[in-house]
Amino acid sequence: MSDIETAYNSALDYLYSFVDYSLKHSSELAKADFNLDRMRALMAELGYPQDQYPIIHVAGTKGKGSVCALCASALQAAGYKTGLYTSPHLLDYAERIRINGEPISHAELVQLVEQVKPAVSRIPKLTTFEITTAIGFLYFAQQKVDAAVIEVGLGGRLDATNVVMPKVSVITSLSYDHMAVLGNTLTLIAGEKAGIIKPGMPLVSAPQKDEALQVLVRIAKERNAPMTLVGRDVTFKSLNHSLDGQTIQIVNNLQPSNLPTFKLPLLGAHQVDNAATAYTALKVSGLKISDRDIQNGFAEVKWPARFEVVRREPPVIFDSAHNQDSFARLRQALDDYFPNKSVYLIFGASEDKNIPGMFVEIKPKVKRMFVTKANHPRALEPEKIVELARQAEVPNEAAESVESAFASALALSEKDGSIVLSAGSMFVTAEAMAAWKKLKMSLRGAA
Repeated sequence: MSDIETAYNSALDYLYSFVDYSLKHSSELAKADFNLDRMRALMAELGYPQDQYPIIHVAGTKGKGSVCALCASALQAAGYKTGLYTSPHLLDYAERIRINGEPISHAELVQLVEQVKPAVSRIPKLTTFEITTAIGFLYFAQQKVDAAVIEVGLGGRLDATNVVMPKVSVITSLSYDHMAVLGNTLTLIAGEKAGIIKPGMPLVSAPQKDEALQVLVRIAKERNAPMTLVGRDVTFKSLNHSLDGQTIQIVNNLQPSNLPTFKLPLLGAHQVDNAATAYTALKVSGLKISDRDIQNGFAEVKWPARFEVVRREPPVIFDSAHNQDSFARLRQALDDYFPNKSVYLIFGASEDKNIPGMFVEIKPKVKRMFVTKANHPRALEPEKIVELARQAEVPNEAAESVESAFASALALSEKDGSIVLSAGSMFVTAEAMAAWKKLKMSLRGAA
């Protein structure tokens, strides 16, 4: 291992030595001390790096990562040096902090960890996510980005990213997730997400269920934040779709002469909503960007593990669906793109997820489910998922690792042409993607 990789692993050990709520069980999350005081103190120590560039700030339950990727790709196409901060990562921690699509180098991350250590030592009880967020903000300032797109980690109101003053706040589709922390009604969840709405700063919302929308409208009004609602003020429709991508039309009803069409490599009807939301956010942000820039950026966007078809025959698909709402969208995408094919599902989930709800949505497509567990502290034991699958009457078997589950699904798929699909947990899908990469490299080596 090179000196840089050794130092990088030491830097990650340092970051993980703090409280990492992404690794905590829901019972611990519920009593977690979330507040912005520590983050504000850390920003002061570092010279308020987050105030040095315009920001698009994105919260939501589903689609926020895709909206961030679309916004960042469009800004880059417009000539902006663009920062993108997202979480969690798939394969490498450095993926969380990107400029113009390129992750921060391991050497740069090591350097920034060393730089923030003195400030961190002066502020008690900081978390892994808070320190990583600060490093992202600092990196973007030091690299003199022209703009940054920042994804909220959890919730909004008390999320570490909520120390920014954005050009526009964006709230994507809201549904039930992280209920131990955010509340068990859409009203409560929307209230937490709406915490990113800043006084006088514009808000863009994706289409929402009425219960959530009422909260967003009320809080936007209280904060004098002009609100643009996608689906009402900006409408959209899908013109065509295939495995090569989809073409959509967006109509800005506030400027009715505008009828641009956009090509998207991202698949699924839900990505049409996300593209319309990203388009609206860019237009409302006050950043100078043309429809042509947005068309070019959308056409080039890359966002892995979102209905990502890595092989067409027999199909292999990686997805990050991990709640009931996202599984409904996943099933719709399967019906749209592979209407006559059944699925070998590689499935694992975190212990706080509504697993029966996910099964309700995906069951009609599943030929056999391979129940497994990612190497992650919050992963639910396979035997508990097997029992839930038995109750839901989903054919299943347990696999001792994601890699063995993937191998079993692939072997069956080769015989009957069914889809191999990984979903249920981002961490399971990340391990399945690593197994696929390993398999392709071994096949290349054999050739």
